[in-house]
Amino acid sequence: MELQQMRYVIAVAETDSFTRAAQRCLVVQSALSHQIARLEKELGARLFERTSRRVRLTPAGAAFLPAARQCLDAAERAAAEVSAVIGEVRGRLAVGLIPTVAAVDVPTVLKEFHRRHPKARISLGVGASNELVEQVRHGEIEVAFLGIPVTARPQGVMARELARGRLVAVVSPDHPLAGETSVDLRRLSSEVFVDLPAKTAGRAQSDLAFSAAGLTREVAFEVTNADYLARLVGAGLGVGLLPPAYVAGHTGMVTIEVTDAPARAEYVIWGREGLTPAAAAFLDLLGIEREGKQAPPARP
Repeated sequence: MELQQMRYVIAVAETDSFTRAAQRCLVVQSALSHQIARLEKELGARLFERTSRRVRLTPAGAAFLPAARQCLDAAERAAAEVSAVIGEVRGRLAVGLIPTVAAVDVPTVLKEFHRRHPKARISLGVGASNELVEQVRHGEIEVAFLGIPVTARPQGVMARELARGRLVAVVSPDHPLAGETSVDLRRLSSEVFVDLPAKTAGRAQSDLAFSAAGLTREVAFEVTNADYLARLVGAGLGVGLLPPAYVAGHTGMVTIEVTDAPARAEYVIWGREGLTPAAAAFLDLLGIEREGKQAPPARP
């Protein structure tokens, strides 16, 4: 069983096509098909069901795929460790972040990282804080940037707090509140809101603040992405609560200070089980002191 055969299987599974998989792997389709057929003969089981319309994994293929990915990851990490010994960082760096991260200019940091380590492959994913924590815990990504309520802590991962800040209210230019310079949560509680889904860390920041003040509010529109949240607010569908640094990069909204605003803390997190050379180099670039220690307790 060869690593290249595993790469071909993974490519077909991810593209649902022998043709697209061959294009991704930069080989002719006949060569890719031949290698997969050899592997199937060696295993004694078909990995794919092939029809004129589609390609899909068989039960045997579905069982083989996770192990193949783990094997390739291990081989890639082994090669990266050898390169690190001779002073060269290569391999994969998978980074996750929330759309509203403000404590770090992620594109600028990635640009510098690529300049220093051009042989490292970088993948960037955007998601919710709770999802990113799980992905780091399970080794799907190496490093992530989150925003969570100041009363919470990332669990099951190594973490370093980067910054704290308060949210601001945002409304459309023709909203009745657009002329206000500041409001409080009691005034906002009578408004209709656009917010992230319930039980997400981004939503919890605001829910906890209203609850602590003994207030309730109506969230009429739930969206999974902060960019679309901003678009709905700009269209006049409701009030949003967002970090001021994020709002500064968007037009079509009016910002209002909230005197008792929800607060959030931004963290960078990484796995407990050791870092790849690329992830270690990335955290070093951020100036993160690791030494295997957890982040200090959150400040009151």
